[in-house]
Amino acid sequence: MVEIRPFRAIHYTEKAGDYENLITQPYDKIDQNMQREYYRKSRYNYCRLTLPVEENRYEISKQRILRWIKEGILSKDKEPAIFVYRQEFRLFRKTHTRTGFIAALRLQPYEENKVLPHEITHKGPKIDRLNMLRATQRNLETGFLLYPDPEKTTINFFAQIAKTRPLIDTNDSLGVRNLIWRLTNPENIKLIQEAVIDKQFVIADGHHRYETAIAYRNERRRHEEWDKNSAFNFRMSYMVPIQDEGLIILPIHRLLKRIELTTDTLQGFQKFFTVSEINADAENLRNFLDNNKHAFCIYDGKKAYGLLLKNEKNVSQFMDTTWSDTLCSLDVTILRDVIFKAIMKTGKLKIDDDILYVRWIKDAMRKVDNGKAKLAFLVNSTTPEKVLEIARNRERMPEKSTDFYPKMVSGFTMMDLSLGEKL
Repeated sequence: MVEIRPFRAIHYTEKAGDYENLITQPYDKIDQNMQREYYRKSRYNYCRLTLPVEENRYEISKQRILRWIKEGILSKDKEPAIFVYRQEFRLFRKTHTRTGFIAALRLQPYEENKVLPHEITHKGPKIDRLNMLRATQRNLETGFLLYPDPEKTTINFFAQIAKTRPLIDTNDSLGVRNLIWRLTNPENIKLIQEAVIDKQFVIADGHHRYETAIAYRNERRRHEEWDKNSAFNFRMSYMVPIQDEGLIILPIHRLLKRIELTTDTLQGFQKFFTVSEINADAENLRNFLDNNKHAFCIYDGKKAYGLLLKNEKNVSQFMDTTWSDTLCSLDVTILRDVIFKAIMKTGKLKIDDDILYVRWIKDAMRKVDNGKAKLAFLVNSTTPEKVLEIARNRERMPEKSTDFYPKMVSGFTMMDLSLGEKL
């Protein structure tokens, strides 16, 4: 059984200013330029909590939260609520709308088979967020999970809510319109709870944060009295039905920083791929990917090549025999295990040292042009249905396989996990 509950959210008050100057992208999407810009926007910008520039950032974040609550910049709701969260955005000349809800989700280890991962995670980010949790005793940002809603129970309910006036309506720094409704009516809350109670959830974004939350929960259980209603048994989460028409997954392109393209490498590709030189224009490369299955593009700063897989069976020799056909057929799996490991002999690539991950084709090409990488490998995205299938198989995609767009904006809600807080 999956359990979600309303919670008493901590949020900005009018004293803080306009939301457009307060909200941010998730902490792990904020680079130094964005960090400086967020700091410039407001003395109360949420980046000052999730990613402070100060050296002792965990303690700084804790003290700021306490001070802002005391000063009335932040306030805690008296009544628990679930929040409907809608994002409207433009992508590739089309308008999309994605709607889900924010609630407290009871933490359940993966082996309980209710909340499942879909990607491989790394240790570093988990240590950082665990330290932040220990210091602040609050969920500063939501996780992002998917759940099936084939009956469209929640989808239809959200559509009705969207016809009413939102609590918040603001654009973020990327031009995405963010709308939030607060639901406190017990009937509305019960409708959502009952619609998802028997569903399997899959983590879309926030694997590190979810795993960190479980580690933190276990720590708290060892060191204090608690019961099943203690807030630290839950995680503030944003949950979206997998059938939502605005659920978009973008590809994550790979950049190799040190390895160059050689004649021998091109010849190695030709054993398994049809290789052709194509016009090195971002729009042309995207069209090549969009119009072909198992398609890849390579850009070396001068030329671009298109690769089309000849036969899936020919590359199965490079896959683990225990993997499902779905995992083996993913383009990111083929890229990692066939192109990188088998043909290019790259071995294990280290993030930042050997490989970079980039969302947009133009940005990937620009980094090659600027000498920040030798090669760009461009791929197609996967589908939400495949993410769900692989998770249900208890498998994990290669790291950085999915980029759910847009990201959940930070700064609308915070959840208190401090001593004695109950849900």
